[in-house]
Amino acid sequence: MAKVVIDANIIISSAFGGIPLEATVKAIGTHEVYLPAKIEAELRGVLSRLSKKLTGERQTFVGEKISELIEMATLVSVSKQIVLSRDATDDHYLSLCKEVGADFLITGDKNLLDIPRGALTKKGIRTRIVSPREFLEEVT
Repeated sequence: MAKVVIDANIIISSAFGGIPLEATVKAIGTHEVYLPAKIEAELRGVLSRLSKKLTGERQTFVGEKISELIEMATLVSVSKQIVLSRDATDDHYLSLCKEVGADFLITGDKNLLDIPRGALTKKGIRTRIVSPREFLEEVT
């Protein structure tokens, strides 16, 4: 059983189906999933930005699905912040990966996906940063 961290962009995308949903379901169903304790605030921000693109009914549906996912995951408050990325939110995910000893970080964020393995190792992070498709290929 792997330890998996899922980026907020994948959580939002999973509410619309496709590969992100498959990866999220696979992670929740067969692995230990960890999310940052502050993810609810991050997701609310993303949902409010999407509100112009979603009907009220669709926004409610997406919000409910996200809440269900959060309830199934283990929420973790990061005790030590790592600085590696240009984006502090990305650093928070990397810090969480180190804290829980995550095997995978599932993301669609190019900034995270492009971090060289050596840079992660220097910070003590042994996590593989993968896209949803790569995660499915790795664990299937």
